[in-house]
Amino acid sequence: MTGRPIGRSRLAHEVRAALRRSPIVSILGPRQCGKSTLARQIAGARAHLFDLENPVDVARLAEPQTALSPLRGLVVIDEAQLQPGLFPLLRVLADRSPVRTRFLLLGSASPDLIRTSAESLAGRVAFVPMGGFDLPEVGGAALRRLWGRGGFPRSFLAASDEASRRWRDDFVQTFLERDIRKFGVEVPAQVLRRLWTMLAHDHGQLWNASELSRSLGEAHTTVKRHLDILSGALMVRQLPPWFENLGKRQVKAPKVYLRDSGMLHALLGLPTFAALEAHPKIGASWEGFVIEQVLRRTGERDAYFWATPSGAELDLLVFVRGRRIGIEVKYSDAPRLTKSMAIARQDLKLDRLLVVYPGDTSYALRPGVEVVAIRDLDDRLTGLLRGTPRRSRA
Repeated sequence: MTGRPIGRSRLAHEVRAALRRSPIVSILGPRQCGKSTLARQIAGARAHLFDLENPVDVARLAEPQTALSPLRGLVVIDEAQLQPGLFPLLRVLADRSPVRTRFLLLGSASPDLIRTSAESLAGRVAFVPMGGFDLPEVGGAALRRLWGRGGFPRSFLAASDEASRRWRDDFVQTFLERDIRKFGVEVPAQVLRRLWTMLAHDHGQLWNASELSRSLGEAHTTVKRHLDILSGALMVRQLPPWFENLGKRQVKAPKVYLRDSGMLHALLGLPTFAALEAHPKIGASWEGFVIEQVLRRTGERDAYFWATPSGAELDLLVFVRGRRIGIEVKYSDAPRLTKSMAIARQDLKLDRLLVVYPGDTSYALRPGVEVVAIRDLDDRLTGLLRGTPRRSRA
């Protein structure tokens, strides 16, 4: 345990700000990441709550226009993607002038997987991404626990490592056998489990459809569709490559990561942190964990990796207030500036390069390049987000 209640004030602030801007706000996050708890914290006692996994609430919405039109204030609809037929009506209600009702939708799938929602609410909905707990929420003292167990609240807060492992194993089974079908996906659970497990072993590697298709005995186009399902369900991240005219060849395939480190360790069969420390994937696990921490702060829209076939690479490139910020992730005691980092810094014209490691002390390598202890990462990113935008170059 962390010794203090775990609040989600930053997320709550983001959602409240989005509700002031837009008549409809959608919190998107994987199942069991705490969306309902957050929504109840924001909504308070006066909000109207509908849970579309509750038969009583489904019956209340049997005549949706009759049920929703008279409501005022905030309406919360949990698991909204289960009834995409509601979205055209929400669009009509959101367009009323003056605005009488604001809608907070909770969803466990991206708009790419549930296309109807994005198309019906285009221009009227603000999306707020959400995951499990992150490091600023749980505190630096809980780093090993968060990295090892992942951020899903029930996994992180479990009474023991064994209880956490059992919860994650049950989550994987339930997700594959029941939850994924609620998105309208008809893929055998064992097929997705095999792919998910293979992706765990390839965590942090370039997507290789041909190799995985041979292993699964499926066409590479079919395997890619299955990957998109896991990505759309917010379990897997496809990090796109950044490429531009640099006069050299660059990698153009995405990298694939499991979003939650605890789920990664469950699929790799690593029940404890000690088992992780002895596993060859510990460096890749650390890389994915740090990348998720960064993207929770900077956003996912302008995030890439960069690599060349000759071996130069950058783990993460994010654009922050007009600046190019490079993130290199190292699982080592005292990182140094490598030739690959120097090439990436020069070729990509990075404004800052942060080298994130699991140590306790941050230190400068040279102007514009800093080794950042993981406990200082949020402060560095906050400073960049609040900094003065870079002026356009002539």
